[in-house]
Amino acid sequence: MTGKLGPDALAAVLAATGADDAAVRKGPAYGEDAAAIGLAGAAETLVVAADPLSLAAESVGTLAVHVACNDVAASGADPRWLTHTLFLPDDDSERLRTVVDQVDAAARDLDCAVIGGHTEVLPALDRPLCSLTAMGTTDRFVSTGGAAPGDRLLLTKGAAVEATAILATDFREACLDAGVSAATLDSAAEFLREVSVVSDAAAVRDAASALHDPTEGGVATALVEMASASETALAVERDSVPVRPETRACCDALGVDPLAAFGSGALLAAVPPGRVDDALDALDAAGIEAAEIGAVEVRDGDAAPGTVRIDGEPLAEPPRDELYPLWEAREAEE
Repeated sequence: MTGKLGPDALAAVLAATGADDAAVRKGPAYGEDAAAIGLAGAAETLVVAADPLSLAAESVGTLAVHVACNDVAASGADPRWLTHTLFLPDDDSERLRTVVDQVDAAARDLDCAVIGGHTEVLPALDRPLCSLTAMGTTDRFVSTGGAAPGDRLLLTKGAAVEATAILATDFREACLDAGVSAATLDSAAEFLREVSVVSDAAAVRDAASALHDPTEGGVATALVEMASASETALAVERDSVPVRPETRACCDALGVDPLAAFGSGALLAAVPPGRVDDALDALDAAGIEAAEIGAVEVRDGDAAPGTVRIDGEPLAEPPRDELYPLWEAREAEE
């Protein structure tokens, strides 16, 4: 089955941490997407995150850069360096040039340097697999697990920003057949320009207790990961989660829940009540829309740590991303 590993398999991976190293301030943990490494003789912390991408065929290089850099930014750091590992299904020079140009352009936009990597042909693949490792430094590492009872939950931009762009490009014909207008799809495809949360994180990080970057599984999965990492319980109202008209049109057309689809482009922040106005003002000054969607519960005994309530209904496990069945159905037809 395509997608993230299940809890048991993932636990085995997270437990395999190799040798102990005192410089590692934050290592592998469920819900934590980046590592924090103390630099000898320096006040700053090196933040490192890695992510692969293969399914968004039209924009794999662009999205791969942003997905990796988003994890670094959502840890309080400014992304600065990238390594690029690229596996190709064949030696198609045009495809290679397209992916490399996408990576180069996205990295330049974020003022990041590509400092190395690896490229090879792997015929077992049927599409490019692009894996980026991003690095940056910060004097204040912000973990996913820093959320505290009473914090308010903020979300920038809206749900399923990345998924909207994918649906409008990879599944354009299916959306058209389902009644979505060409103009709406053209607008939705432009969401690809908004999948970075580097600016979002820079605006809100000083006020935040915790930050997290929704990716696979969307906002719902990000909420479960933050609740689990912080051992808290989160309460969210679905109607409070921003969903743009283009997102609603594409998701409704293909039967996708916006809260359970690729969410790069949004930033989830837990913010102490006294800093909410500061955070929202900073985001507004940066030209970034944001909304308060819920809170970290002050537990009364009913909400177990790691629990998410959406409209009062518990969500104990992250959902499988709802774009995967669409890809699988298309592959079965081919």
